[in-house]
Amino acid sequence: MLGLAVARELYERFPEYPEGQLAKIRAHVVSRQSCAVVGRRLDLGAKLLAHGGNAVSSDELERLSTNRNVLAALVEAVLGAIYLEHGFEAVRPAILSAFADRIDYALTTYVDYKTELQEELARRALSVSYQVTDVEGPPHDRRFTCAAVIDGEQAGLGRGASKKAAEQNAAREALRGLPDE
Repeated sequence: MLGLAVARELYERFPEYPEGQLAKIRAHVVSRQSCAVVGRRLDLGAKLLAHGGNAVSSDELERLSTNRNVLAALVEAVLGAIYLEHGFEAVRPAILSAFADRIDYALTTYVDYKTELQEELARRALSVSYQVTDVEGPPHDRRFTCAAVIDGEQAGLGRGASKKAAEQNAAREALRGLPDE
């Protein structure tokens, strides 16, 4: 339902955009990362703390209330509950309001370096793979280091709080190092 609402909005607002570009924007807007941003803004972590019940310890509840995956799941659950109670047309404006800044961010700021690198390498008949080279920190606060490997050579190294973020940073570095053709 979130994906449908965002896809419809993007299609209606930007009919001149190619399908591939709209798909990339939609994918970012509805991503776990974006849902977690919306969940933080809606203060769903605090609501979980206030109404979490006794099923888990208070320490565990505190940890869960700030976890990106949990916040994203809470956003999806809330939207699903509103949809079931009121239907798509009633929930659509709320979705678009809650995700408006994520749409703007995806349109103006977000760059998917992995896709850009893959597309550039495809033009050159090359491919990229990613390898995790290091993992640091406790399970709740990991830092990943990933390498972008092109033709058997490390072309970029990136760090991030998730494998995906580290891969994006590695792809960005690899793109910067590609010779012009």
